[in-house]
Amino acid sequence: MKTTHEPASESLTERDQLRGTELKRFWRAIDKPNVDLTFLLHSVQDPINVGTAFRLADACGVRKIYLSGITIQPPHSLLSKVARYKDKSVQWRYFNNGENAVEFLKREGYTTFALEITGDAVAYDEIEYPPRVAIVVGHEEHGIPKRVLGLIDHALYVPMYGKGASLNVSQSLGIASYHLIHSRKGQAET
Repeated sequence: MKTTHEPASESLTERDQLRGTELKRFWRAIDKPNVDLTFLLHSVQDPINVGTAFRLADACGVRKIYLSGITIQPPHSLLSKVARYKDKSVQWRYFNNGENAVEFLKREGYTTFALEITGDAVAYDEIEYPPRVAIVVGHEEHGIPKRVLGLIDHALYVPMYGKGASLNVSQSLGIASYHLIHSRKGQAET
């Protein structure tokens, strides 16, 4: 089996966990995605979900995320702890209502995708994504309200094969985000 990363240090083997300089060197060698991705969290109430979204934003190369409605905002101790303090390095902006946030994102050239089960929703892995994408998620129990949903370009869902109707909002955001950035690898930005 061929490895994709050769240890730089003689003292490391292929199975040694990378730390410090070796870990930084490893991540620098990875090709970055060619998608301009952002998140809009509308009325996401749980600071754990918001913190997870900040950490995910950092992991996916998201430069700025948008919060609206009753979404918990930094500074918040639990949010920061869950985010591993990425709420201090990932830029964010707050809008009082989701409609204004969606309209702003569209003016900025983003195609908006609601991560919501609707009558016209398409599975997250069956879409060809454009180069500028905003994924919108909503309240943990109530989802994205109709007035916001009506402004969004497309709806996505994560298929469920068990008895549950949906995943946690931050889990779904992670699944869709990573699929999106990897599905665009090798595609030219337009």
